[in-house]
Amino acid sequence: MQTYLDFEKPVADLEGKIAELKSLATTDQAVSIDEEVTRLSARAEEALSDIYKRLTPWQRTQVARHPQRPHFSDYARTLLTEWTPLAGDRKFAEDPAVQTGFARFAGQPVAVLGQEKGNSTETRLKHNFGMARPEGYRKAVRIMDMADRFNIPLISFVDTAGAYPGIGAEERGQAEAIARSTEKCLELGVPNLAVIIGEGGSGGAIAIATANRVLMLENAIYSVISPEAGASILWRDAGKAQDAANNMKITAPDLLSFGVIDGVIPEPPGGAHRHAQEVMEETGKAIGQFLKDFEGRGRLELREHRREKFIAIGQSLG
Repeated sequence: MQTYLDFEKPVADLEGKIAELKSLATTDQAVSIDEEVTRLSARAEEALSDIYKRLTPWQRTQVARHPQRPHFSDYARTLLTEWTPLAGDRKFAEDPAVQTGFARFAGQPVAVLGQEKGNSTETRLKHNFGMARPEGYRKAVRIMDMADRFNIPLISFVDTAGAYPGIGAEERGQAEAIARSTEKCLELGVPNLAVIIGEGGSGGAIAIATANRVLMLENAIYSVISPEAGASILWRDAGKAQDAANNMKITAPDLLSFGVIDGVIPEPPGGAHRHAQEVMEETGKAIGQFLKDFEGRGRLELREHRREKFIAIGQSLG
């Protein structure tokens, strides 16, 4: 069942009428609804296209958080074969918020990191809504070490509101774990790609997104702090999250113009939650292009490329 966002109400009304007509036709075979359904469907598609052409940053934030948006597990099932997950940081525990392992992408071996939010109450609790604890980042470092040792490219799927801020996480060294993971990204002698598929929240995201190439889905967001937290700090009112989002430059077009990201993967009108298969296929094409572009590059060249990329962020703005 489709979940509608507040600004999608015109589409919800039209698609509700279509559902009513189809229900009526099911109970009364003599009623012909084809012409009316076609007309309403065209209007719904037009309304959806019009809405998604002019999304505000806050509306994109809502789309990025949509409960039906594809998560890492969906991308893994669609794009990867021979997926072999690895668990545990070998120091404290397993963190289900970060999924790691090895797989094949189009037949090529790859190491994979993915932040998983879950898609039901049970799985969201299991994966802690994608908010990793220190052991999740230490597990990420472990898989990066293995990828580096065996010369296997690394692909990261970023989707988190941020690292888990609980007392236990802080006691176990959350800040250091994030820093070590970021450092390991920069040290890698193999190509690494980060794809922000939903939310890219603060250090919790950059810990696995410090890559040779950083891509974002069109309706994803990437920011140093959530709009709600930013509003709480700036205006002491989380209710002003919309104002914060509109001023924080957290959308893919803004970040591309600043050089924070390297490319945008398009989403059809309606977003990835309505066109999951199409968006995942486009993501697969982008991953394939990345692997082709960075094939054969030396270890020192890859490190220098990564270093220069991050040093150059924002320099074009003067």
